[in-house]
Amino acid sequence: MKVEEIMNRNVVTLGPTATIAEALHLLQENRIRHIPIIDENRSVIGIVSDRDVRDASPSVLVKDSDQAILQSEIQTIMSHPVITVHPLDFVEEIARIFYDEEFASLPVVSDNKLIGIVTEKDMLYTLIQLTGTHVQSSHIEVKVPHKPGILPEVAAVFGRRKMNITSVLIYPYHQDPNYKVLVFRIQTMNPLPVINDLREAGYELMWPNNIPGPKR
Repeated sequence: MKVEEIMNRNVVTLGPTATIAEALHLLQENRIRHIPIIDENRSVIGIVSDRDVRDASPSVLVKDSDQAILQSEIQTIMSHPVITVHPLDFVEEIARIFYDEEFASLPVVSDNKLIGIVTEKDMLYTLIQLTGTHVQSSHIEVKVPHKPGILPEVAAVFGRRKMNITSVLIYPYHQDPNYKVLVFRIQTMNPLPVINDLREAGYELMWPNNIPGPKR
């Protein structure tokens, strides 16, 4: 999945000479947490967060606080330079940037122009889609040897039952490089028949592991 498929194209922006008061108004009115700062060519030159604006704003708890600070230009508090991503970047790859840099949003830039923004909320919803948890389904985890061809081999068990697989994930098995865990989500509310098929085929189920096998 590419960034262009999940990014928000309707980006609220400001120029560098806009005031902190304007930024505060836009953040509250649009219920957003970040505003990219762009120049006349729509190039990203900075970004401000709701925290930046709060920290720069006079405290409502202090009587006679200096309200003039709200008229300062936003470029005085913006963060720069800004890490950006491209619309054709893969979502899985930019997830690493969110994690490593602890960002809450990333501007999306093409030809040096701002065309969108991706937030941590967008990333979380994408994870929900990729894992198939947004549709009614059953969850099955199978411990398998780490060898070529094992995924289609296990998937064939579901195929024989004509079950629709909505997502497949592959996890490491603890610290043992000889095994991995295949995580399937299948569109059925009665997974017992395929669970029994998997056991009969000799596979070890990590989940569900509390459903007894068929009586012999």
